[in-house]
Amino acid sequence: VRNTETLFSLYILKESLTQYSSFNRIYHIEKGIRCLNWSSFLRHPQMKYQRMLERLEKENKDLRKVVLQKDEKGIHQRKVKKSLIDMYSEVLDILSDFDSNYNTQDHLPRVVVVGDQSAGKTSVLEMIAQARIFPRGSGEMMTRSPVKVTLSEGPHHVAMFKDSSREFDLGKEEDLAALRHEIELRMRKSVKEGQTVSPETISLNVKGPGIQRMVLVDLPGVISTVTAGMASDTKETIFSISKNYMQNPNAIILCIQDGSVDAERSIVTDLVSQMDPQGKRTIFVLTKVDLAEKNLASPNRIQQIVEGKLFPMKALGYFAVVTGKGSAGESIDSIKDYEEDFFQNSRLLRDGMLKAHQVTTKNLSLAVSDCFWKMVRESVEQQADAFKASRFNLETEWKNNYPRLRELDRNELFEKAKNEILDEVISLSQVTPKHWEAILLKKLWERVSTHVIENIYLPAAQTMNSGTFNTTVDIKLKQWTDKQLPHKALEVAWETLQEEFARFMAEYKGKDQDDIFDKLKEAVKDESIKRHKWNERSMDSLRVIQHNALEDRSITDKPQWDAAIEFMEETLHARLKDTDCVINDMVGPDWKQRWLSWKNRSPEQHIRNETKNELERLLKLHEDHTAYLANDEVTTVRKNLEGRGVEVDPVLIKDTWHQLYRRHFLQKALQHCNLCRRGFYYYQRHFVDSELECNDVVLFWRIQRMLLITANTLRQQLTNTEVRRLEKNVKEVLEDFGEDTEKKAHLITGRRVQLAEDLSERSRRSWWREGVWRSS
Repeated sequence: VRNTETLFSLYILKESLTQYSSFNRIYHIEKGIRCLNWSSFLRHPQMKYQRMLERLEKENKDLRKVVLQKDEKGIHQRKVKKSLIDMYSEVLDILSDFDSNYNTQDHLPRVVVVGDQSAGKTSVLEMIAQARIFPRGSGEMMTRSPVKVTLSEGPHHVAMFKDSSREFDLGKEEDLAALRHEIELRMRKSVKEGQTVSPETISLNVKGPGIQRMVLVDLPGVISTVTAGMASDTKETIFSISKNYMQNPNAIILCIQDGSVDAERSIVTDLVSQMDPQGKRTIFVLTKVDLAEKNLASPNRIQQIVEGKLFPMKALGYFAVVTGKGSAGESIDSIKDYEEDFFQNSRLLRDGMLKAHQVTTKNLSLAVSDCFWKMVRESVEQQADAFKASRFNLETEWKNNYPRLRELDRNELFEKAKNEILDEVISLSQVTPKHWEAILLKKLWERVSTHVIENIYLPAAQTMNSGTFNTTVDIKLKQWTDKQLPHKALEVAWETLQEEFARFMAEYKGKDQDDIFDKLKEAVKDESIKRHKWNERSMDSLRVIQHNALEDRSITDKPQWDAAIEFMEETLHARLKDTDCVINDMVGPDWKQRWLSWKNRSPEQHIRNETKNELERLLKLHEDHTAYLANDEVTTVRKNLEGRGVEVDPVLIKDTWHQLYRRHFLQKALQHCNLCRRGFYYYQRHFVDSELECNDVVLFWRIQRMLLITANTLRQQLTNTEVRRLEKNVKEVLEDFGEDTEKKAHLITGRRVQLAEDLSERSRRSWWREGVWRSS
């Protein structure tokens, strides 16, 4: 019967060589080879069958390489359904991308390689990867951090780190040495100072013809004793790293046990039995079986281990392998030949202590790959329903809370906000010159009006004649222009630009602006303004312009004269109103307010009111009184108040006088301003032979003209230079924020964002899960 099965398998292989294309030949050759198992050759050692099997395996490998090379050159890049191999490759890429950020509810399948130190973990992994890719040391701990190896099929045997573009040719010894050196450097770099091992994962991709596709993680070997030179917590750290990987419910545990040492010395088997008590995802591998057979007096002990009767742990399968003679210079091919020769001649296999499918790293690789993809299928199927239910709940919440909004994640929201902000900046450049000048004129006068009234106009207006008035005005204007005015003007321009920028960003809310962008827009505005440096080189030219404007006294026509009078009246009325408010606060409510609002004066307000009444009598007697009270006048007022039973301090008398005289002066100035409405004729004659002098009107005309010219100059600088520079700053800030994930997460927040992020994440993971399921 067995001869018939073998001949039938060979017949299938023969037909596949003649009747099928390259792709189908590969499939049927593999199918036939699997029928020709080890037991057939051991029980039927016909040389012709063995030669035929070797020839078919070689042809299968060559055909795979040819097909992969054609695909690499783009010959088969047509719009057709992708082959299973291509799907596998894409799924593995997706798995490796998500591999580093899984959580406890969503674990990705991978093969976790664990074992005692120097048990042969790395050697087993190298046999599966078909290259000596890991650094080696005699008795020294070499695996200092987890190494994640993504195995896939490719036309060339190469390796590449996930974060590097360099390709290592695994067929060249110098590239292999460089790869081992790079892995060792990365391991040592990942270990923090004072530590021996690191939980930081090193990601490596290995491709080559005939390599089984899976994701393996080589972990640091479990130790029983901390030796000299190691950190004191090394043992606990290795246990912690191993447990973190093994507790993943979808991880396949590849437990490596050294067959050349006593089984009682093993530590890792207890750890594995704790993490997987039922053995539903554990594969046990006994290494160095050649040494075990040679050293053990009873080979039955090896049989007990492989049958799972010696260790207190369970496993899906048990394998026995040989990974070379212990020489670091051995090649993978020589190790394979040695392993096959050993098992063909081993009495363990010949006497039935080991089964044919339990030996060699090749069978182990096939078994682990099958188990890996079975786990992939099962995990996807198990989580599919939960994923659908979770997505349905998220979609329902979105529909109920945000029915009219699209599901935009944080990056999409940032792009939308970015476009809105840029539109607002562009709108800022479209502000009319008239609008700019009106705002600048108003703000500039608000900033300098107090100085003009208190430090220029009032001191000059208290002089005895027009000559002294004009001299005082010219001196104070010159000092003001040289020291303060240009700085104030630039401050006003900069503040105006900031306020207009903020206004445009705020006004957009009235349209379709999204409140979720408020925090981001505020941060962009603040950062852009912070980076903006006003071009102060224009200050010198602005000073000259202002000085020339204030030097000019030539009012050319009556409308200019009337405009100056109107400007003067508005200013004086505003100051008079402010002064009245100050006096009312000093003396408290009058009799009408006291009766209607039931308010009373405080003792201090009562004293202030009595002092005000006494000083008003003094002003009525001396309407042309100077701005200052003489000492004898202060004494007289104080004695008069004491006669009425009011004790008052001289300082309070002077403070009250200052406000009363200010109001008296402003009232007289307004009356004089009204008289000057007909004074343009006298102005043209330089007030010759005229009792009417309106030099104060000329002063306000000079101030008004300076304000207009300054506003026009600042507007030109704003529109021609500063707005464009601000726009550039905004673009730079947006680019910087766009590259800063933490900044975006801080500025775009809320349940709506988190919900959209969850929906987007569910969509992405549903996509790769569907790919995994179909590929599996």
